[in-house]
This record gives sequence, structure tokens and C-alpha cells, in this order.
Amino acid sequence: MVRGQLMSRGVRDKRVLAAFSKVPREEFVPRDSRTASYADQPLPIGYDQTISQPYIVAFMTEQLHPSSSDRVLEIGTGSGYQAAVLAELVAEIYSIEIIEPLAKSAQTTLQRLGYKNVHVKVGDGYKGWLEHAPFDAITVTCAPDHVPQPLIDQLKEGGRMIIPVGSFGDQELYLLEKKNGELKRRAVLPVRFVPMAGEAAKK
Repeated sequence: MVRGQLMSRGVRDKRVLAAFSKVPREEFVPRDSRTASYADQPLPIGYDQTISQPYIVAFMTEQLHPSSSDRVLEIGTGSGYQAAVLAELVAEIYSIEIIEPLAKSAQTTLQRLGYKNVHVKVGDGYKGWLEHAPFDAITVTCAPDHVPQPLIDQLKEGGRMIIPVGSFGDQELYLLEKKNGELKRRAVLPVRFVPMAGEAAKK
């Protein structure tokens, strides 16, 4: 997977590649899909949600330029795979999942695998996690139709956010950087993510 799907498509960060080599993706995939754990495709994880294809997870992770001292906010815990990858790279992960059974399952898996620097809570990701803000980086794994203002507010000066925006079938992955209090926004990849749940994501 690392050579055939990530390096061959331009992922170069050695720390990111090492994290993908270490995290057992099959542990975050439902048992009936485990033969496809390392396939270059998203997989269903229940509740109309998916685990993103490895390349997309790697691309988003690399775009954040993760540092070992970073505190990262993740919106959309899902299976917990992205959180596990980030846990190999940064100091602390604060991950929010609106679907309670997914949050509990992800937390169980992460704890079983020994990831002590990932904190999962059930909640509305649109609102972020104010108690632990500001964050060095924010990654969003579900698509609102606009960038949530609470997430912008909770991003540290000099921080980076990677987020898909748009309706299903017409989404762009945006990289946002906060500099001098202003947000610089750049489209980096056309994508397809599940919509962000919650009414605020559509207002």
C-alpha cells in the first residue's frame, strides 16, 4: 500500500509514510471487509459512513505538515483510522464523532491498540472542541457546504486546516492557512466525502 498507492501518487513525507507502515488498517475495517483493508478504495463502516481510501488519508495528513508537538482537532472520527495515523505523528488528537456507536467503537479500537494521545467525544463537529482550542491543525473528514466559523476561530495563528467543502459529487478539498489573523484558502483536490451531519453544516 505505501509504495503502490502512496509513494507512487506523490506522498513524500517520510514521517507520514512511516505512520502508514505502522498503523494496522485492518483493525479499523469491519470484519466482512478485511480482505479489502489495503485496497485503494473507501470502505463502508456502517451508519452510511466510510473509511476513506488510504491515499486520501495520506494526502490530507501530509498537507497538514504534522509536527511532533502539534495538537490536532479531527472532525469525523469514523473508524478511528485517521486518528491513529495522526497519533503516530503529533502530540495530542481531539476527535469528534456525531454518531455515538462509531465514536465508542473507534475509542475501543484505539485504546486496545495503545493510542493514549487520542481523545474521542460524541458531539457536533461543526462546533469544534472549544475547551481545547486553539489547535495547530484541523482535519475534517466529512463535507459541509461551507467552512464552519467555529473551526476557523479554533485554528491557531499559523495553523492549517484541511477540509472537503460542497455537495456530494461536487466537492473540493481545501487547504486553509491562518496568517496574520486572515485565512488563505486553496483548492487542492476534487473529492467525494459523506456530508457533515447536523443542521448548522447546511446553513
